[in-house]
Amino acid sequence: MATSSGKIDKTYWTHSNYNGQVRSERLEGNATFTFPSGTTYVGEFKDGEFNGHGILHYANGAKYEAIWEKGVAKEGQYTFPDGLTYDAEDWKYCDGYDRRFFTETLHGLKPAGRSQLKDKEPRQQIPEDCYDVGDGIYNPTSRVVTDYNGEFVRNADDDEHQWIVRTCRKGWDVHVGGQNPRLKPDMTKLKN
Repeated sequence: MATSSGKIDKTYWTHSNYNGQVRSERLEGNATFTFPSGTTYVGEFKDGEFNGHGILHYANGAKYEAIWEKGVAKEGQYTFPDGLTYDAEDWKYCDGYDRRFFTETLHGLKPAGRSQLKDKEPRQQIPEDCYDVGDGIYNPTSRVVTDYNGEFVRNADDDEHQWIVRTCRKGWDVHVGGQNPRLKPDMTKLKN
């Protein structure tokens, strides 16, 4: 580390990287901090924490721009990879009243019979026995979420695993209906 003030480019044992200013051997000033996941923070640091204006750039193309205070975002704005900006006061994206995706609000609905199951078209193929969780593919055997290119995103805990299995789109079809024995006619009664 620098002795009093200056600039460093250091990779830590966590595989995170800090490239920016230091003061009194503390991460302080303007810098770029890259997390192992590929998420990058570009902005101001004070006493080793996000402080002041800064932007988190996520590996999927989304970003969160905020004013930070002692590592906590005090006010900010999230922008999805497709450019849609989240607005807590006036949110019109897949709410209880309008279930269209953002691309459908921009380009209109698909013709009857052609369902759009997620915002990005064409849809990503889901491997057999896996689930599409929105930011990647989940393998319930390994309990690992990878992005759509196969790169590690995170390990799922028990709560996330249960939520994924219960709610997310799966990579296989399940036959439903048509096999209920109560609905089959009794052939012995029909012969009389």
